[in-house]
Formats: sequence, structure tokens, C-alpha cells
Amino acid sequence: MQPPIRTLGVIGTGVIGAGWAARALAHGLDVVAWDPAPGWQGRLTAAVGNAWPALEKVGLYPDARPDRLHCADSLGAVCRAADFIQESAPERLELKQSLHEQIDLQAPPEVIVASSTSGLLPSDLQSRCRHPERLVVGHPFNPVYLLPLVEVLGGNRTSSGSIDCAMEFYRDLGMHPLKVRTEIEGFLSDRLQEALWRELLHLVNDGVATTDELDAAIVYGPGLRWAFMGTCLTYHLAGGDAGMDGFLKQFGPTLELPWTRMPAPELSDELIDRMADGANRQAEGRTVKELERLRDDCLVAIVQALKRFEVGAGRTLAEDEARRGKGQAS
Repeated sequence: MQPPIRTLGVIGTGVIGAGWAARALAHGLDVVAWDPAPGWQGRLTAAVGNAWPALEKVGLYPDARPDRLHCADSLGAVCRAADFIQESAPERLELKQSLHEQIDLQAPPEVIVASSTSGLLPSDLQSRCRHPERLVVGHPFNPVYLLPLVEVLGGNRTSSGSIDCAMEFYRDLGMHPLKVRTEIEGFLSDRLQEALWRELLHLVNDGVATTDELDAAIVYGPGLRWAFMGTCLTYHLAGGDAGMDGFLKQFGPTLELPWTRMPAPELSDELIDRMADGANRQAEGRTVKELERLRDDCLVAIVQALKRFEVGAGRTLAEDEARRGKGQAS
């Protein structure tokens, strides 16, 4: 049996790593973190502080405190202290392979090592490891401390036990671990998001629409449905009493029309400027931190509303609250 995980090791403390730290702290764990970048300690502390008000609204576990965050002075210190390690370094294969090789040399062999990579294959990440059986991918979504989805998969030398233990750990962190059964670049959610992103870039590049118009096309329409019902079930309803079968027979022929353009457009300086200018106009002078707090407040309200119906992220929150209640009772 896997011993209880009391200390999460966070290696790489950017947006994703900081999100992992905040989520673990809110669930009453100790966090020991390290990053090679200068000044990372102050940025990590500030990021956790910015996330904490939203976490208080969602609900904290017993003994959850931001001061249980410990900034280590070396990679080895994290490896020696952690019961579970979450790597969130930049998305460069050579960098991650080298980093996992170092982690593998210094962490006890029973400690599971997970990567937050959004698309690199675990078989490649574990290629230099002496203990490849304990390496998994645990791909979260930003903000990690509020969004429950984490995609979990192993490489060709990952043990099924390591995947099961990682799934259990993420579930204990109040997440919805989704097992990706086939090792594939980009996994599941990012492949879906990338298709939408590429089409959006084409529409801006071709002068068809602006960034705010395209965001409105999601926010006021399908985005509201996606919070509790995915694309497949949504289209099942669109077929009326005939369900998905009827929907595909009625609307399926439109898939052959040349509406969409799946290959990405050239990322020219002009397109980058259009995207950046559009996003800056949408920000309306608000800083990223201000927008993060707005995003967090909206997400908290949506998830709490969904909890009443026990669907989507609302069900995950309800299950996590039940675990939290058991912890307080004991």
C-alpha cells in the first residue's frame, strides 16, 4: 500500500507550479518547492497569496495554511523531502529529460514523479530514468487550484500501480483525474482546444472578426453549456428525441462543407500584433493579477452553482467537501 502523501514537491514554480502549490496547501499538505530562476521565492509566495481568497471561498481543509510552503535551496532538497513530486518546468523536451534524470537519481524509488507537460509523451520523458515505472504525466489546467481536470497517463515503462496511485492522489486533492488510455501528443483536452484556437487565429488573420467578438461567440453561447455538458451530450440533445443518431443524420453533411481551416495560419508579426492589441483592449486597463482574481471569483461562483445539481465540476467539489468533512470529523 502506498504510504499517505503529506508533502508535495513542486519543481518549477511558474503559473502551473504555483497553482499546484496553492491547491496542495489548501488541502492541508506541506509543499516544498524549488526553481532555478532568480527571485522565484517571492513570485511563488505572491501567486499563492493571490489564489488564497478564492480557495477560502471554495473551502479549506483542516490545517490548511499558506505558511506550510517551504522554499528549498536545491533540487535535491525537494527530492529528499517530498512524498510525491510534480514537475512543471518549461515545455522543452531536452530540458525535461535532463531534469527527470536528475530527479530520478535523487528521489527515493517509491516516490511517484509526475510531469505537468501539456503534450510531451511520458515515454520520452522517462527515457533516461533508472526507475521509469514511477513516472506519469499529470496534466492540469489553469488555474490549477480551481479547475479540477487533470489528465493522467503513463509511458511504455510506467507501471499501472503508479498510474493508480497518481489518480488517487489527485482525487484526494479534489480533482477529476481523467485517465488517458492511449499515449498521444497533446492528450485529449488540449487537442480539442487547439482546434478551436487554430480556427480563431484564422478568423483574426483573415480580418473576419476581432478577439472580443470571437470570445463573445463562446462566452454567451457554447461556453455556458460546456460548464456542465460537453460537446457530445450537447449535440445528442440537439438531435431532439432522435438523439445523436438524428443529429448526425440531419447535420452531418455540413461537416463536408469548407467552413473550417484546421492547419494553423502563419504566426506573422501582423497576426501577433492583432492578437495582442485585441487582448489588451479587452483587458480595459486591468492588470493580469486583477483579471486573475475576477476569473477566480467567476469560477468559484459557477462551480458552487453546479454543486447544487451535482454535475461537472460541481460534483467534484461536492465529493471533495465530503472528504473534507470526514477529515474534520476524525
